[in-house]
Amino acid sequence: MESTSLVVLGAGKLGRVFVRQLGESVDFHRRHHRAEYRIVAWADSTAAFVNSKGLAFEALSAISARKEAGASFAEQGGDRSSSAPGAEDEATARAFELLGEIGELAKGGPPPLVIDLTSSARTGAVLEGALARGFSAVTANKLPVAGAQKLFDSLTSTPRFRYEATVASAVPVIETCLGLLRNGDRVDAFTGALSGTIGHLMTGLEDGKPFSKLVTTAMQRGYTERDPRADLGGEDVARKALILARTLGRKLEFADVALEPLVPTNLSLLDVEDFIAALPGLDANFAQRVAQARAAGKALRYAAAMDEGGVAVGPVAVPKGGALGSLRGRDNLLAISSKYYPDLPLVLQGSGDGIEAAASAVQGDLIELILFETYRRG
Repeated sequence: MESTSLVVLGAGKLGRVFVRQLGESVDFHRRHHRAEYRIVAWADSTAAFVNSKGLAFEALSAISARKEAGASFAEQGGDRSSSAPGAEDEATARAFELLGEIGELAKGGPPPLVIDLTSSARTGAVLEGALARGFSAVTANKLPVAGAQKLFDSLTSTPRFRYEATVASAVPVIETCLGLLRNGDRVDAFTGALSGTIGHLMTGLEDGKPFSKLVTTAMQRGYTERDPRADLGGEDVARKALILARTLGRKLEFADVALEPLVPTNLSLLDVEDFIAALPGLDANFAQRVAQARAAGKALRYAAAMDEGGVAVGPVAVPKGGALGSLRGRDNLLAISSKYYPDLPLVLQGSGDGIEAAASAVQGDLIELILFETYRRG
């Protein structure tokens, strides 16, 4: 079996967990899928470790441990970009250099595979460059596929690109949507809860807890970013809704998504400490909205929805007994109404957060692409 060369971009928590999972799964994929792979390059935003014969997973584990302790790849002796040392786009420059280096080394074998585990919008050009060279590519990074429609169309124009982990983590919503289209179905609408963090908050509100207390508790538990407005602003959910709509054939830009943040936009002007201090002022309003929904036999949820009118994201009262209304906790849920599911929607539900689950979704995409290339090459 020929081995596929992997180029991993990103060494944050997701990147480190993904590399560990790949090391743990080598024998499994060899036995069950006849899939061979080796990581020939691993890059963070400062430098890259490269070995054309494959970086040993024991060495990758040590690199990962030092990275977690605070040592960048450059500080660990990784190779830096020769074309833009110290520049703001050094990581992008190094990534493009890696495409050229690995492409030359892999000639005659399976095409290399690039895995984008960053949170950078700049990797969109890198992914396009990889696909143009005949590489395959996987991303867990929402920014390229939720960027310009033109970029989304370019990336998804080939079966050598997969992006399951960009929405709902390991819940297979992207593959399900694509499967419906392959079945000749027509998706008319969807409704979803696509943030485990916000789902946790909405469940707490339903249980009568103050919004301010729920946010601070979520911060303490690590459910949110250090600045919780990254979650509460709703932009992450809007990107996921946009990716789903585009997957189903809609042509939309991010600005076309009607977005209502969970918290007032004027609070975005405050620093984090002042924002947290201002949260108790929102408690009464949220309690009132929950009570109004309950009086109507409904539940307040933060939902992403697509229908013939477009895509919208924001708080909404939904039937208590429906799929979204009965959802609790941090699970993600997507309810799809289509030509073949006109009355009762097709519902997908599961844990939509968690680094292990997200890394597993990336791993699944990677193996699918390796198998696709194996069959293509005969």
